[in-house]
Amino acid sequence: MNAPQNRSDLPFAWPELGLRRVPYAVFTDPAIYQLEQERIFRGPTWNYVALEAELPNPHDYVSTFIGDTPVVVTRDGEGALHAWVNRCAHRGALVCRDLRGNTQTHTCVYHQWAYDTSGALIGVPFRKGLGGKGGYPADFDMAEHPLRPLRVASRRGVVFASFAEDGPGFEEYLGDTMLGNIDRVMHKPIEVIGYSRQYVHANWKLYAENTRDSYHAMLLHLFYPTFGIARPAQKVAIEMNEARYHNLFTVWQPSGKESMDTYKQHTTRAIQGGQDALESPQFLRYINERGDDICITIESLFPNSVFQHIQNGMAVRQIRPTAVDQFELYWTYFGYADDSEEMRAHRLRQANMLGPAGLIAMEDAEAGEIIQRAVSDGSNEQSFVEMGGYGTENLYDISGTDENSIRGFWQGYRDLMGF
Repeated sequence: MNAPQNRSDLPFAWPELGLRRVPYAVFTDPAIYQLEQERIFRGPTWNYVALEAELPNPHDYVSTFIGDTPVVVTRDGEGALHAWVNRCAHRGALVCRDLRGNTQTHTCVYHQWAYDTSGALIGVPFRKGLGGKGGYPADFDMAEHPLRPLRVASRRGVVFASFAEDGPGFEEYLGDTMLGNIDRVMHKPIEVIGYSRQYVHANWKLYAENTRDSYHAMLLHLFYPTFGIARPAQKVAIEMNEARYHNLFTVWQPSGKESMDTYKQHTTRAIQGGQDALESPQFLRYINERGDDICITIESLFPNSVFQHIQNGMAVRQIRPTAVDQFELYWTYFGYADDSEEMRAHRLRQANMLGPAGLIAMEDAEAGEIIQRAVSDGSNEQSFVEMGGYGTENLYDISGTDENSIRGFWQGYRDLMGF
């Protein structure tokens, strides 16, 4: 997995202090952005692309992105999954222009080249010309002009794709801890209950840092401590894969004995209220569905997805970079196919904590944007990443006041990019 170190084609060198410093140029340099598309998104990684629940029938399809490359995920007539780059093999036009649908044939509107659900070319107009004139050479072979196929893997109905033909296998790439959490959350068939999307004017890696930043939740998102969803001294675990770029943040349900006094003594922000201050306290009701007392998991999978379970609300967030200073965040909310009407309504209520205007999540986009605005002046400065020390160890404690998983992200990023 590791790329050669200190590649000469990188536009700058990493600071000598290593993971303890992050040069602001990685968030602002267009050359770095282009290299990321090549070495990360189209490199030896596996990217989340869809949920099988979005493709329940033969010939269903979903259009999406890996990095800034348009991709389509399909199910063929036999039920097998495929993924291909959404770019006609003829002149490069988008073939699929809808978000989702069902069709046996995908036809490019420009010159009517037609492809089946696997991406194989099955039809070309005027192949032999017209009236004995024009057309393609006699050795033209449609089998040599498919849409670019991607490797596809599915785990518990979660679909991933990879550009790398000889890269690591899917299970090797995710590792046991990350696979285990997917198995835990997706332990039975799911149903999609909604979508939302937002455009964030910040570099995509600022959001990757944010989802691995365990202690900002109690500082930035005052909804958490104000209404008791997360409290100081409750049980927390922070786990990464061996390469350190995946991260799983797990929080267990507060026992009720944790006090807010410690929090108030160590922060500059005032906390007021509590669940009694809500006119509809059922909004925060926690139903221990799996019997494990886990009330929050945030699983950040490098490079493009975050799987979240907060109380009884569940969603996957897909990061879609569009420019060095902008990305789209695409949210897919889900529940279980056998949910009662009451549970489905409860999940939909709790979805209001998430998404672009979520009572919890709305601050994250703004956090990235205010960093982007502040670091885009071209100055050769660096961020300071020393909370919890200098390492990238997994943590099984009750504090969560560290930046180990942020340093872990940068360790994996640097290896792939060649810093």
